[in-house]
Amino acid sequence: MFFTTEMLFILIAILIVCLIGFKKYVWFISIGYGLSIFITGIMLLVLYHNILILPYILASLLLIIYGLRLGGYLAYRELKSASYNKKMKNEISDGSHMTIPLKIMLWITCALLYLLMTSPIIYRFVNNSGSDTCFIVGLIIALCGIIIESLSDYQKSKSKKKNPHRFCDTGLFKIVRCPNYLGELIIWLGVYISGFTALTSIGQWIVATIGFLGIVYIMFSGARRLELRQDRTYGEDPEYQSYVKKTPILLPLIPLYSVKKHKWLVG
Repeated sequence: MFFTTEMLFILIAILIVCLIGFKKYVWFISIGYGLSIFITGIMLLVLYHNILILPYILASLLLIIYGLRLGGYLAYRELKSASYNKKMKNEISDGSHMTIPLKIMLWITCALLYLLMTSPIIYRFVNNSGSDTCFIVGLIIALCGIIIESLSDYQKSKSKKKNPHRFCDTGLFKIVRCPNYLGELIIWLGVYISGFTALTSIGQWIVATIGFLGIVYIMFSGARRLELRQDRTYGEDPEYQSYVKKTPILLPLIPLYSVKKHKWLVG
Protein backbone atom coordinates (compact mmCIF):
# COMPACT_ATOMS: atom_id res chain seq x y z
CA MET A 1 0.00 0.00 0.00
CA PHE A 2 1.43 3.36 -0.98
CA PHE A 3 -1.10 5.64 0.76
CA THR A 4 -2.38 5.01 4.29
CA THR A 5 -4.74 6.71 6.69
CA GLU A 6 -1.76 8.04 8.65
CA MET A 7 -0.33 9.59 5.48
CA LEU A 8 -3.69 11.26 4.91
CA PHE A 9 -3.48 12.79 8.39
CA ILE A 10 0.05 14.06 7.63
CA LEU A 11 -1.14 15.53 4.33
CA ILE A 12 -4.01 17.33 6.08
CA ALA A 13 -1.56 18.78 8.61
CA ILE A 14 0.69 19.96 5.76
CA LEU A 15 -2.27 21.52 3.97
CA ILE A 16 -3.19 23.40 7.14
CA VAL A 17 0.26 24.93 7.68
CA CYS A 18 0.52 25.75 3.96
CA LEU A 19 -2.58 27.91 4.23
CA ILE A 20 -0.09 30.66 5.02
CA GLY A 21 0.50 30.88 1.28
CA PHE A 22 -2.91 32.45 0.75
CA LYS A 23 -1.53 35.52 2.56
CA LYS A 24 1.37 35.75 0.14
CA TYR A 25 1.61 33.11 -2.55
CA VAL A 26 5.40 32.78 -2.42
CA TRP A 27 5.01 31.54 1.16
CA PHE A 28 3.63 28.28 -0.25
CA ILE A 29 7.19 27.48 -1.30
CA SER A 30 9.14 29.26 1.41
CA ILE A 31 7.74 29.55 4.94
CA GLY A 32 5.08 26.93 4.16
CA TYR A 33 7.82 24.57 3.00
CA GLY A 34 9.71 24.78 6.28
CA LEU A 35 6.54 24.48 8.34
CA SER A 36 5.46 21.42 6.33
CA ILE A 37 8.66 19.53 7.07
CA PHE A 38 8.40 20.56 10.72
CA ILE A 39 4.81 19.36 11.07
CA THR A 40 5.64 16.08 9.32
CA GLY A 41 8.22 15.31 12.00
CA ILE A 42 5.71 16.17 14.74
CA MET A 43 2.99 14.02 13.16
CA LEU A 44 5.31 11.01 12.91
CA LEU A 45 6.03 11.20 16.64
CA VAL A 46 2.33 11.49 17.43
CA LEU A 47 0.92 8.91 15.01
CA TYR A 48 3.56 6.26 15.65
CA HIS A 49 4.27 6.83 19.35
CA ASN A 50 3.66 3.13 20.05
CA ILE A 51 6.53 1.89 17.82
CA LEU A 52 9.11 4.57 18.49
CA ILE A 53 12.70 3.42 18.68
CA LEU A 54 15.70 5.73 18.96
CA PRO A 55 16.45 5.92 15.19
CA TYR A 56 12.76 6.75 14.52
CA ILE A 57 12.91 9.54 17.09
CA LEU A 58 16.13 10.86 15.56
CA ALA A 59 14.59 10.83 12.08
CA SER A 60 11.57 12.77 13.33
CA LEU A 61 13.80 15.25 15.16
CA LEU A 62 15.86 15.70 12.01
CA LEU A 63 12.72 16.81 10.14
CA ILE A 64 11.59 19.00 13.04
CA ILE A 65 14.95 20.76 13.42
CA TYR A 66 15.34 21.20 9.68
CA GLY A 67 11.83 22.58 9.31
CA LEU A 68 12.25 24.99 12.22
CA ARG A 69 15.62 26.24 10.99
CA LEU A 70 14.51 26.72 7.39
CA GLY A 71 11.07 28.09 8.25
CA GLY A 72 12.51 30.45 10.84
CA TYR A 73 15.24 31.70 8.52
CA LEU A 74 12.81 32.27 5.64
CA ALA A 75 10.24 33.93 7.92
CA TYR A 76 12.86 36.32 9.30
CA ARG A 77 14.05 37.14 5.79
CA GLU A 78 10.52 37.71 4.51
CA LEU A 79 9.23 39.68 7.49
CA LYS A 80 12.26 41.49 8.91
CA SER A 81 14.82 41.97 6.16
CA ALA A 82 14.09 45.30 4.47
CA SER A 83 17.02 44.90 2.06
CA TYR A 84 15.81 41.49 0.92
CA ASN A 85 12.26 42.67 0.36
CA LYS A 86 13.47 45.73 -1.51
CA LYS A 87 15.61 43.56 -3.76
CA MET A 88 12.83 41.03 -4.35
CA LYS A 89 10.11 43.60 -4.98
CA ASN A 90 10.83 43.66 -8.71
CA GLU A 91 11.94 40.04 -8.89
CA ILE A 92 8.90 38.22 -7.50
CA SER A 93 5.28 39.02 -8.24
CA ASP A 94 3.08 39.90 -5.29
CA GLY A 95 0.54 37.38 -6.55
CA SER A 96 -2.21 39.94 -7.08
CA HIS A 97 -2.75 38.53 -10.57
CA MET A 98 -3.37 35.00 -9.28
CA THR A 99 -6.94 33.74 -9.13
CA ILE A 100 -8.23 31.77 -6.15
CA PRO A 101 -8.44 28.51 -8.19
CA LEU A 102 -4.80 28.95 -9.22
CA LYS A 103 -3.74 29.51 -5.61
CA ILE A 104 -5.69 26.43 -4.53
CA MET A 105 -3.93 24.37 -7.20
CA LEU A 106 -0.54 25.66 -6.03
CA TRP A 107 -1.48 24.99 -2.39
CA ILE A 108 -2.42 21.36 -3.07
CA THR A 109 0.53 20.73 -5.39
CA CYS A 110 3.05 22.02 -2.86
CA ALA A 111 1.50 20.02 -0.01
CA LEU A 112 1.61 16.82 -2.08
CA LEU A 113 5.23 17.45 -3.04
CA TYR A 114 6.25 17.93 0.59
CA LEU A 115 4.53 14.68 1.49
CA LEU A 116 6.31 12.84 -1.33
CA MET A 117 9.69 14.33 -0.40
CA THR A 118 9.42 13.02 3.17
CA SER A 119 7.82 9.71 2.12
CA PRO A 120 10.99 7.56 2.42
CA ILE A 121 11.04 8.27 6.16
CA ILE A 122 7.25 8.06 6.44
CA TYR A 123 7.24 4.61 4.79
CA ARG A 124 9.77 3.32 7.31
CA PHE A 125 7.24 4.19 10.02
CA VAL A 126 4.30 2.92 7.98
CA ASN A 127 5.95 -0.45 7.30
CA ASN A 128 7.59 -0.55 10.75
CA SER A 129 10.81 -1.54 9.01
CA GLY A 130 13.02 -0.88 12.00
CA SER A 131 16.53 0.46 11.76
CA ASP A 132 19.41 -0.68 9.57
CA THR A 133 22.62 0.62 8.07
CA CYS A 134 20.85 2.20 5.10
CA PHE A 135 18.54 4.16 7.40
CA ILE A 136 21.38 5.43 9.59
CA VAL A 137 23.62 6.33 6.63
CA GLY A 138 20.77 8.23 5.01
CA LEU A 139 20.11 10.22 8.18
CA ILE A 140 23.82 11.07 8.51
CA ILE A 141 23.89 12.30 4.90
CA ALA A 142 20.78 14.41 5.54
CA LEU A 143 22.38 15.88 8.69
CA CYS A 144 25.48 16.82 6.67
CA GLY A 145 23.19 18.58 4.21
CA ILE A 146 21.57 20.58 7.01
CA ILE A 147 25.00 21.65 8.25
CA ILE A 148 26.08 22.72 4.74
CA GLU A 149 22.88 24.66 4.15
CA SER A 150 23.01 26.37 7.54
CA LEU A 151 26.68 27.26 7.18
CA SER A 152 26.19 28.69 3.69
CA ASP A 153 23.29 30.86 4.88
CA TYR A 154 25.47 32.13 7.74
CA GLN A 155 28.44 32.80 5.46
CA LYS A 156 26.34 34.71 2.95
CA SER A 157 24.68 36.78 5.68
CA LYS A 158 28.10 37.62 7.14
CA SER A 159 29.46 38.52 3.71
CA LYS A 160 26.50 40.79 2.91
CA LYS A 161 26.83 42.61 6.22
CA LYS A 162 30.47 43.31 5.41
CA ASN A 163 29.81 44.38 1.82
CA PRO A 164 26.11 44.52 0.81
CA HIS A 165 26.87 45.38 -2.81
CA ARG A 166 29.30 42.55 -3.58
CA PHE A 167 28.54 38.96 -4.49
CA CYS A 168 29.56 36.30 -1.98
CA ASP A 169 32.55 34.16 -2.98
CA THR A 170 33.92 33.16 0.41
CA GLY A 171 33.68 29.93 2.42
CA LEU A 172 31.48 27.33 0.77
CA PHE A 173 30.81 29.79 -2.06
CA LYS A 174 34.36 29.09 -3.24
CA ILE A 175 33.28 25.53 -4.02
CA VAL A 176 29.90 26.16 -5.68
CA ARG A 177 27.89 29.31 -6.31
CA CYS A 178 24.74 27.90 -4.67
CA PRO A 179 25.95 25.94 -1.61
CA ASN A 180 22.61 26.37 0.17
CA TYR A 181 20.88 24.57 -2.72
CA LEU A 182 23.64 21.95 -2.67
CA GLY A 183 22.94 21.40 1.03
CA GLU A 184 19.26 21.04 0.23
CA LEU A 185 20.00 18.40 -2.40
CA ILE A 186 22.19 16.48 0.06
CA ILE A 187 19.43 16.58 2.70
CA TRP A 188 16.86 15.03 0.39
CA LEU A 189 19.34 12.58 -1.09
CA GLY A 190 19.92 11.37 2.47
CA VAL A 191 16.18 11.14 3.13
CA TYR A 192 15.73 9.19 -0.12
CA ILE A 193 18.55 6.78 0.74
CA SER A 194 17.20 6.30 4.26
CA GLY A 195 14.10 4.65 2.82
CA PHE A 196 15.75 2.25 0.39
CA THR A 197 15.33 -0.78 2.66
CA ALA A 198 11.87 0.30 3.85
CA LEU A 199 10.07 0.67 0.52
CA THR A 200 8.05 -2.48 -0.05
CA SER A 201 6.22 -1.95 -3.34
CA ILE A 202 6.62 -0.39 -6.76
CA GLY A 203 4.05 2.23 -5.74
CA GLN A 204 6.13 3.29 -2.73
CA TRP A 205 9.27 3.47 -4.86
CA ILE A 206 7.44 5.64 -7.40
CA VAL A 207 6.15 8.00 -4.69
CA ALA A 208 9.58 8.37 -3.07
CA THR A 209 11.37 8.82 -6.39
CA ILE A 210 8.92 11.47 -7.63
CA GLY A 211 9.45 13.38 -4.39
CA PHE A 212 13.24 13.28 -4.75
CA LEU A 213 13.24 14.21 -8.44
CA GLY A 214 10.79 17.01 -7.65
CA ILE A 215 13.12 18.70 -5.19
CA VAL A 216 16.10 18.19 -7.53
CA TYR A 217 14.17 20.03 -10.25
CA ILE A 218 13.23 22.82 -7.84
CA MET A 219 16.84 23.29 -6.68
CA PHE A 220 18.15 23.55 -10.24
CA SER A 221 15.32 25.95 -11.05
CA GLY A 222 16.26 28.02 -8.02
CA ALA A 223 19.89 28.04 -9.13
CA ARG A 224 18.80 29.31 -12.56
CA ARG A 225 16.71 32.12 -11.03
CA LEU A 226 19.64 33.14 -8.83
CA GLU A 227 22.04 33.05 -11.77
CA LEU A 228 19.79 35.32 -13.85
CA ARG A 229 19.34 37.72 -10.93
CA GLN A 230 23.07 37.87 -10.20
CA ASP A 231 23.86 38.41 -13.88
CA ARG A 232 21.63 41.48 -13.82
CA THR A 233 23.23 42.75 -10.62
CA TYR A 234 26.91 41.87 -11.07
CA GLY A 235 27.15 41.07 -14.79
CA GLU A 236 29.50 43.95 -15.57
CA ASP A 237 31.84 43.16 -12.68
CA PRO A 238 35.06 41.51 -14.03
CA GLU A 239 35.61 39.75 -10.71
CA TYR A 240 32.12 38.23 -10.91
CA GLN A 241 32.72 37.10 -14.50
CA SER A 242 35.92 35.40 -13.41
CA TYR A 243 34.14 33.82 -10.44
CA VAL A 244 31.31 32.28 -12.49
CA LYS A 245 33.72 30.89 -15.09
CA LYS A 246 35.70 28.89 -12.55
CA THR A 247 33.08 28.01 -9.91
CA PRO A 248 30.39 25.38 -10.66
CA ILE A 249 26.88 26.64 -10.09
CA LEU A 250 25.58 23.78 -7.94
CA LEU A 251 27.51 20.49 -8.01
CA PRO A 252 31.14 20.41 -6.78
CA LEU A 253 33.82 19.14 -9.18
CA ILE A 254 31.29 18.92 -12.03
CA PRO A 255 32.02 21.56 -14.70
CA LEU A 256 28.46 22.85 -14.93
CA TYR A 257 28.89 26.61 -14.72
CA SER A 258 25.55 27.86 -16.02
CA VAL A 259 21.92 26.72 -16.33
CA LYS A 260 20.38 29.99 -17.50
CA LYS A 261 19.90 28.71 -21.05
CA HIS A 262 17.71 25.86 -19.81
CA LYS A 263 14.36 27.63 -19.92
CA TRP A 264 12.51 24.46 -18.91
CA LEU A 265 13.83 25.07 -15.40
CA VAL A 266 10.98 27.39 -14.54
CA GLY A 267 9.73 25.87 -11.26
